[in-house]
Amino acid sequence: MPSREWRPPWPVNVRLTLSPHRRGSGDPAFRVASDGAVWRAVMSPDGPGTLRLSARPDLGVIEATAWGQGAEWLLDGVPALLGADDDPASLAPAHPVVRDAAAERPGLRIGRTRRVFEALVPAVLEQKVVGQEAWRAWRHLLWRFGDPAPGPSGAPRMRVPPAPAVWARIPSWEWHRSGAEAVRARTIMNAARVASRLEEDAGEQRLRSLPGIGVWTAAEIRQRALGDPDAVSVGDYHLPALVGWSLADRKVDDAGMLELLEPYAGHRYRVTRLLELSGTSPPRRGPRMSIRDYRSF
Repeated sequence: MPSREWRPPWPVNVRLTLSPHRRGSGDPAFRVASDGAVWRAVMSPDGPGTLRLSARPDLGVIEATAWGQGAEWLLDGVPALLGADDDPASLAPAHPVVRDAAAERPGLRIGRTRRVFEALVPAVLEQKVVGQEAWRAWRHLLWRFGDPAPGPSGAPRMRVPPAPAVWARIPSWEWHRSGAEAVRARTIMNAARVASRLEEDAGEQRLRSLPGIGVWTAAEIRQRALGDPDAVSVGDYHLPALVGWSLADRKVDDAGMLELLEPYAGHRYRVTRLLELSGTSPPRRGPRMSIRDYRSF
């Protein structure tokens, strides 16, 4: 049970920084305990591992404990996971909404998991569907094919995401039971076969060379795996309206969103995160996206 303390030289909100890695409240690989500790189950390069992170603001430290074959790798990556390589201070907010949102959340960092395929699978499952539909598929596949997460007695019941070789062998009927249709399943299985190369090079060009990986999915992967503060989720169903309403009091399309974000080049993903957390939202006038269930098809 190796453990480590890390003393960041700046404020860090552990739950807020790690929240993009949580795929719904029932995510088998991500838990927030009653004491506020964050638990993550990861398939590391060394094997399965579980990481527990707990903030001690009274001492100014983050306490990290890990279990499993990947324990040392997970502990070594705690600073990067919590944004040690991030530079939010270089953001120069020109709009009061952005300025206020940044000032209210000094502990928000853009961290990186260093696991590209781990970020790819749920991003593909979330393509062109509502979150609940994607998270249902993620839960089913992890409980069905993931390994029990290592940990102490009394730890949250969790699952380690399967290794790429396991994803590549999931039969068609299990994808169907999860609610993921053939297109998304095929994208994940194809990516699993080149997962080692993706870990070595997760550039946007490499990611988008894969069938089924477009600009939106590549950005979602880079945000989480690489901690890219500039990766904009172009093609998102809600994001252009949020950015347009927050920064220009009107709805815009993807092109209009990119124009409004241009002054924040280098921090465009950070700005969209801040806008999402600010609570501003455009008035709803159209129908919501419906939840589909491919299991009945």
